[in-house]
Amino acid sequence: MGLLLHFFKWDKRWQLLHKCDILVKRNVKKQAVSPTKLAEVGRLLEAKEGKYDTGQLFLHRIFGYRGVILFPWTARVYDRDSDNPKKQTTATTTPTPTQCAKEASPLRVNAGSSEGSGTTATSQLDDAPTSWHASNSATDTQRATNLGTAKTTTNGATSSATDAKDVKGKTQTFYQVLIDTRDCPYIRAQTEAVTFLGNQDSNRSLYAIPGLDYVAHDDIMPYSSTDKHPLQHELFDKFLTNAPDSEPPFVGQDTLKAWQEKNHPWLDMSDVHKETTENVRITVIPFYMGCRETPASSVYWWRYCIRLENLGELSVQLRERHWRIFSLSGTLETVRGRGVVGQEPILSPRLPAFQYSSHVSLQAPSGHMWGTFRLEREDGYAFDCKIPPFSLESKPDDASTPPIGTPAGEESD
Repeated sequence: MGLLLHFFKWDKRWQLLHKCDILVKRNVKKQAVSPTKLAEVGRLLEAKEGKYDTGQLFLHRIFGYRGVILFPWTARVYDRDSDNPKKQTTATTTPTPTQCAKEASPLRVNAGSSEGSGTTATSQLDDAPTSWHASNSATDTQRATNLGTAKTTTNGATSSATDAKDVKGKTQTFYQVLIDTRDCPYIRAQTEAVTFLGNQDSNRSLYAIPGLDYVAHDDIMPYSSTDKHPLQHELFDKFLTNAPDSEPPFVGQDTLKAWQEKNHPWLDMSDVHKETTENVRITVIPFYMGCRETPASSVYWWRYCIRLENLGELSVQLRERHWRIFSLSGTLETVRGRGVVGQEPILSPRLPAFQYSSHVSLQAPSGHMWGTFRLEREDGYAFDCKIPPFSLESKPDDASTPPIGTPAGEESD
């Protein structure tokens, strides 16, 4: 698999391919004698400077999956590279697609074979796992008590953890989107990353809403389709309806607005943190999940989404993680472990990104997290890639009914 044209790392020059046909290639089993077939998915549209509307179809610029926009979020992005001139050139270096920018040739995307009707417009992967489960993500913050906790003064802990507060946040638009279920097995990102707590005190399970993601404005590649059902997801027809005279030709139903309002506490995003080390950029988005009250204590839960992206020309592999977790209660915990979510992903120029979600709990309403990933480059050079510090802030609990989801596993502590 993989892109025949390494399209998604081409900065914003893909805008020159305005109104190009998007074609996808379905893989054929080695034993088959029939030739590879191309099927048209849609037609690329010009990128917008302003916000995209609900119902806009798109390809993800990094992961290549098909999706549809549900609604926008406004987030504060704390980019430590933008405040460090020495890092700016490293963090923004991308290939220049001079040859194809001059010709409006069709975009052909490799895809895995899918059963039934439709085609799979994915950009990756040969080595991707066939499924992801949010229950696995909980293992990233195994803050096991056998590691012990270190008492520290509030001033001493926050001085290193809140370094991100000195970085000026810039407002950017992100989108809540649905992912085409046919593409889920072929992308290097968890497709059950949106999780929430069960509302029963005796229930320690996390629940997941499959096929949701958060996508930055610059990662949206809009396209149009004449298909009345261009996306396969169980919530697509519940949230959107076809409106041929509208642009985009899909509009939100009342159920989408009601769902957004009801589930706002589990979906709300506010801060995004970025930092680049040795051509590897780490992006972190924290989410507050709620508080679970017990007669003995109150436990506050957060999830955090992390993307690792290789901006260099040499492949790197994630080997270890090292977390520091500070709680307002005055504890500082250290977590070390192999890989993330049971994986040691390779970030190559062809498959440069990997994204996952995990969880953390504190017995205090706020805290901070920071740390490093130990990465090994293909030439043998190993280095620690900084995870930008980010705050864990609680919010007033909302009494609304939790969203419909599927059990994602036990909560980790």
